[in-house]
Amino acid sequence: QVQLVESGGGLVQTGGSLRPFCAASGRPFRSYTMGWFRQAPGKEHEFVGAAAWIGCNTYSANSVEGRFTISRDNAKNTVYLQMNNLKPEDTAVYYCVVIDSGITTIPGAYPYWGQGTQVTVSS
Repeated sequence: QVQLVESGGGLVQTGGSLRPFCAASGRPFRSYTMGWFRQAPGKEHEFVGAAAWIGCNTYSANSVEGRFTISRDNAKNTVYLQMNNLKPEDTAVYYCVVIDSGITTIPGAYPYWGQGTQVTVSS
């Protein structure tokens, strides 16, 4: 069984920064991708970005490009989401996800999800 535990969410003012992270455990991982989705109240899950194992390639959604950066530490099975210049529309629950390989923006393709961490941006 896979466990994903997120930390680092919180309340911040517009223009501020947060750096949530997610640690994976429970099985040996090979060539897996780690990423993030978010869900605002009353909305669908939105893909934020992901980092693949090989070359640590990253892919970010247009809505966060230039402001959010994904990075990972493979030795620690941990993925980070550096969020800068936060806006009220970034307010959501942010979920860590894992898929065996590849990068996709489809939520149903990711078999492993964390419990989520709340990010709230005040105006």
